[in-house]
Amino acid sequence: MSTQPDLSNPMTPDELARATADAMYANDACSKALGIEILEVRAGYARLRMSVRPDFLNGHEICHGGLIFTLADSAFAFACNSYNISTVAAGCSVEFLRPVQGGDILTAEAVEQTLSGRNGIYDIRVTNRANETVAMFRGKSAQIKGTVIPVN
Repeated sequence: MSTQPDLSNPMTPDELARATADAMYANDACSKALGIEILEVRAGYARLRMSVRPDFLNGHEICHGGLIFTLADSAFAFACNSYNISTVAAGCSVEFLRPVQGGDILTAEAVEQTLSGRNGIYDIRVTNRANETVAMFRGKSAQIKGTVIPVN
């Protein structure tokens, strides 16, 4: 029995987004190793969660910015690949707004701002358990050849 979705049957955009996210996550060793969970995926949207483990802390005993960036980048990836068109980052930036303590739980919510031709812009808000914004990330995407889920 195949684990690939049957793309010959039309899916809604949100069903396609979830199927694409499932296929990407199955091959995403980094997100899995960091304990990143997919909470929700829709067309142009993704929400992910990550617990801040003790090994995520830097020399100031706060979460390393690179791990916050990675969570936001993963949310960006799931949102911009949600149309089953292979898409990569063309550029991104992040603003760290408050420190994150060990044991906290971070949520990254990626929202498509625009998709024009092969290029998109996505804003990702990272919040802590108290729903305070700890970082803002903006990603610029570029569609490349291919699909995430093979199309027959």
